Amino acid sequence: MLTLAALLGIAIARAAGLGRLRTVLLAAGCWLAGAVLLATAPGQGQRLLGMGWRGWVLLGAAVALTLAYGAALGWARARARPLGDTAADPRPAVPGDGGGAPGLDPSPSASRPSPDAVPPAGQSASGPAPLHPLPQAAVHPPADPSTPLSDAELDRYARHIILRELGGPGQRALRRARVLVVGAGGLGAPVCLYLAAAGVGRITLADDDHVSLSNLQRQVIFRSADQHRPKAEAAAGAMQALNPHVAVTPLTRRITEADGPLVAGHDLVIDGTDSFASRAVVNRLCAAAGVPLVAGAIAQWEGQVTTYNPARGAPCMACLFPEAPAPGLAPSCAEAGVVGALPGVVGSVMALEAIKLLAGTGQTLRGRMLVFDGLWGETRTLAIHRRADCPVCGTKKKAGGEPPAS
Repeated sequence: MLTLAALLGIAIARAAGLGRLRTVLLAAGCWLAGAVLLATAPGQGQRLLGMGWRGWVLLGAAVALTLAYGAALGWARARARPLGDTAADPRPAVPGDGGGAPGLDPSPSASRPSPDAVPPAGQSASGPAPLHPLPQAAVHPPADPSTPLSDAELDRYARHIILRELGGPGQRALRRARVLVVGAGGLGAPVCLYLAAAGVGRITLADDDHVSLSNLQRQVIFRSADQHRPKAEAAAGAMQALNPHVAVTPLTRRITEADGPLVAGHDLVIDGTDSFASRAVVNRLCAAAGVPLVAGAIAQWEGQVTTYNPARGAPCMACLFPEAPAPGLAPSCAEAGVVGALPGVVGSVMALEAIKLLAGTGQTLRGRMLVFDGLWGETRTLAIHRRADCPVCGTKKKAGGEPPAS
């Protein structure tokens, strides 16, 4: 009986496509279950056919549990098959293909991609466009994203895979994604940690600052030993320590007007800087490349998040803020202060927005701005609109007769 139990475990493991270690463990479990049944049967050591009804009930329960375990593993593997296996996964292979109502609708349509889905890098919403390759220094590809998820990745992302709005296709979309994070400060810290933990395959992180002691009150990606290190390098090390399945490229410099090809080589840009000049540059580059921009801002107790995406009809930053604020009107965190937990809240919302955009699910903040008041525990959403006379993404000519930059 014990031999038959072990063989049964091996057969189930092979049917479920398990590896050698799990096959051995499953066979050992079946053998142990058989041994327990023999030990508890009336008249220990009697022949199999002489077992009482309790023994047969226990045997049936053990077999049912073993079969259920193998079926569950097989189901998880089927959810994470390559995108080309359409027979096993009838959902759209590429986020953004086909229609679908936004929002987390519990109906079957919830598994369809969101209209806010981010097209792959180098492809605009209206069709393919020439791909601007990343600079050589910024290319550190992880494992081939077209291969099936490994056992370690299945375990790591199990809570994503069982979400019907993500599943295997959504997790593979995150694995294929290329995201540029501008700023590794208060907002960039939670963004970087959650994107790495979520399995976003390739992340470029740009920041020209160094870690200081005053950063540690809110920039939780750093440790005391990181003082005086470049933020981009310290954050990249923390991200890859958190998840070795992602590739992180640190850029220890600012993003400038010359970085158009860099921006265009990514699927999404996330801006967590605190300088209006830097934000304006990133906004212009994203508008010109047609790349969505998730932007957040914080001050004292309040924060805001939105997605600028003129290519999908949403405004860009210049539609809302065409000019820099007057001196003293929008002080930095160093001048006005900021409660330490606020960047974690706002940065987490930014990371969540990025995950939805990359996976093509849910309703994003395109055309809306989320405002969070941490002091009074209030949240409100404002509708924001694109301006036809916007100097960056507008369609009307300027007063001087020249068309606006696009």
